[in-house]
Amino acid sequence: MNVVLIVEDEILEQEFLKTMVLGELSPEDKVLTTESGIQAVQLAKQHRPNIIIMDLMIAEVDGLTAIQDIRKFLPNACITILSAYSDFSYAQKAINLKVFEYLLKPVKPSAFKEIFKKMLEIAHEESMISEPIEKTFLPLQEEHQSFIQESVTYIQEHFKEKLTLEMTASRVFMNPKYFSRVFKKEMGISFTEFIIQLRIQYACRLLETTNYPAYRISSECGFSDPSYFNRVFCAQLNMTPQTYRKNSQAQQH
Repeated sequence: MNVVLIVEDEILEQEFLKTMVLGELSPEDKVLTTESGIQAVQLAKQHRPNIIIMDLMIAEVDGLTAIQDIRKFLPNACITILSAYSDFSYAQKAINLKVFEYLLKPVKPSAFKEIFKKMLEIAHEESMISEPIEKTFLPLQEEHQSFIQESVTYIQEHFKEKLTLEMTASRVFMNPKYFSRVFKKEMGISFTEFIIQLRIQYACRLLETTNYPAYRISSECGFSDPSYFNRVFCAQLNMTPQTYRKNSQAQQH
């Protein structure tokens, strides 16, 4: 028998989750609901749920604290977090608490149903073999490589536009300071340096293939100030854009 605990302080959201869960359960299974972190811990002690759906921002005690308490006596329960917060620090804590999945609100019914089916499968396997649930999060190093690759792709597609560290970090659901630190560690250069390199490379290509004046190339590459573009170009290549163009044209003839 499955015992499912839903912890959600928004009543409409709670009813939605309950309806979705009941659609996948058998008649002998049980569903418990609460809006409170403290009551969630009490219900977990009393009914020993093997599946828990937990919101983070709930009354009295937050979701992560409630999970931490529940893990002391239910180390193998399959837990999924539902949250409106994408801060990576929350996900890190979730990893340490062996959370199965971290879903951002609003959650599509089809996505939630798929996750819940997987939770049921894991709960069934756990009841058969009585071994701790393995973390389904990627190891931290692999996770770093995954979101860095995603962010690099995003930067390569948008470096010609006004692009900030905060915008890119938000794209991969990370705290900007943490993103900046990990980006430099994984890439070997800072976020700003990486964008400058892409812009200068593109500027070189335009200087080689067009007759655009320097101020237009500056704009095409994502620089808002032509004089700043000239300074950055000189710092990177030890020559002005005009000299680069002349050298390039000379080599083509």
